[in-house]
Amino acid sequence: MNIFVDDIIKMISAMVDIPEQEIRDSVEVPPDEKLGDYAFPCFVLSKKLKKAPNQIATDLASRFKPTELIQEIYSIGPYLNFKVSKTRLAESVLSLIFEQGENYGSDNTGNDKTILIDFSSPNIAKPFGIGHLRTTVIGNSLYHIFTKLGFKTVRINHLGDWGTQFGKVILAYKMWGDENELIKDPIATLYDLYVRFHREEEKDPKLEEEARLWFKKLEDGDREAKALWEKFRSYSLEEFNRVYRILGIEFDAIAGESFYNDQMEPTIQEIKGKGLAEISQDALVVNLERFGMPPCLLRKKDEATLYATRDIAAAIYRYNTYHFYKSLYVVGTAQKLHFQQLFKVLELMGYQWAYDCVHVDFGWIKFKQEMMSTRKGNIILLEDVLNKSIELSRRIIEEKNPELENKEEVAKEVGIGAVIFADLSTRRNKDIDFDWDQALSFDGESAPYVQYTHARLCSLMRKYEKPIGKEVDYRVISTDEEITLIKLLESFPRMIKFAAENYEPSYICTFLIDLCANFNRFYQQHRIITEEAGLTDARMFLVKAIQSTLKNGLSLLGIEAPERM
Repeated sequence: MNIFVDDIIKMISAMVDIPEQEIRDSVEVPPDEKLGDYAFPCFVLSKKLKKAPNQIATDLASRFKPTELIQEIYSIGPYLNFKVSKTRLAESVLSLIFEQGENYGSDNTGNDKTILIDFSSPNIAKPFGIGHLRTTVIGNSLYHIFTKLGFKTVRINHLGDWGTQFGKVILAYKMWGDENELIKDPIATLYDLYVRFHREEEKDPKLEEEARLWFKKLEDGDREAKALWEKFRSYSLEEFNRVYRILGIEFDAIAGESFYNDQMEPTIQEIKGKGLAEISQDALVVNLERFGMPPCLLRKKDEATLYATRDIAAAIYRYNTYHFYKSLYVVGTAQKLHFQQLFKVLELMGYQWAYDCVHVDFGWIKFKQEMMSTRKGNIILLEDVLNKSIELSRRIIEEKNPELENKEEVAKEVGIGAVIFADLSTRRNKDIDFDWDQALSFDGESAPYVQYTHARLCSLMRKYEKPIGKEVDYRVISTDEEITLIKLLESFPRMIKFAAENYEPSYICTFLIDLCANFNRFYQQHRIITEEAGLTDARMFLVKAIQSTLKNGLSLLGIEAPERM
């Protein structure tokens, strides 16, 4: 609830017959503080009042009188602009944050609604590479954001544990594998075999057909193929879970593509029964030419099913199980066509919920301008990146604060936070060229900068040596820097909703950087703990609100907020 918007609604609805919700939906925050604190565009009244928006704004502004909350009302072009009482703004925002604490920004928007988030989804028998960082941290952040808004949010890890590539791994292991090497270092051994297979395949194309036959054996339940596949899958899950523990990420459902094997045939029969399937070049497809897309392959000529078939079956299973409000697929931009085909086939099958399936796409992550490719063997391991970041953080902490008690724990929180923030702070549809200096900077747009600001706020609170309470004189919170900070704090709930609506955690990152930059500017220009007790109490109340909101915002990104650095 926003008492200022409520007052604006009361003022406008008293003058014009318009639904209150329509006014609420139209009130906005101007892009420049000089334009006021809130604005109402009069375009929505033009048809009803049969006047130009500019004229409506001028007429209404001349009739409104200031209130206890709204001190100035004036028109600028077609907009009604409102300036609020600084004292009431400070009291309203800071007391709300104090009362709600970590729940500030929470909402009941998602009550009784379920959102599924399919993210991470690494392939078994391969290392957890840096290429899977983006899907993993974007999906985890969206989980926190939607949960904050009251949605029942289900985290799904759809493991890549089926498909022709497993025929390749099985064949490679049978040709060149060593049981002792597998036991000693299973994932590295399997990955080396996978890379070797692709090198050999270029010299001997017949290997590809042999690999297809091994996958067909696996699909048909061949004992040897299944035993090898289960062994590779078990080793891979151990590897993945170790990395997830480092990142502090959990899942509610881990079900790989293989989970849907017994649903393949019923799914294909349903598609056939609805007259959507046809034979093309000996393969079973859904023709999507009239929609400007190539055919969606359901089954190859050797009867092996494909990625699309399994995703169709998975989508149907998920709706029947969860009756979702939205089903999000956090998968790279390279798979855009696949999801366009998937959603179109589901739509053609008559499933209205197909319109509630969303591909949350993202760009590549690159190190020194190189994109990751598993087949070429130049993969960068995510665990190596995290360990390097922790080590670099440890060195910086040793240099800046060698007396810090819990250096190891803080180094881990800062190092992992730096990697996550470097990813999430970039708009997800853009590529990332990862830069260590930028990611670990204590001065730039980075997690360490936000974490360090949070630790500085905690230090001020320790120095204050008194319980912080809301019985303060809000009138003394009056400098431009303080009001800017309070307006930023007030915008936090809107920013969370904006991030959810656009599936874009980077908005939270931008908010946190802005909040830190404005606090540090205030900190440099004004003393916080002063000789005046009333002023000190009020400013410490503001400090507490900023500290709480920074911690709150970092938690939405899956990042820790150290109290000492």
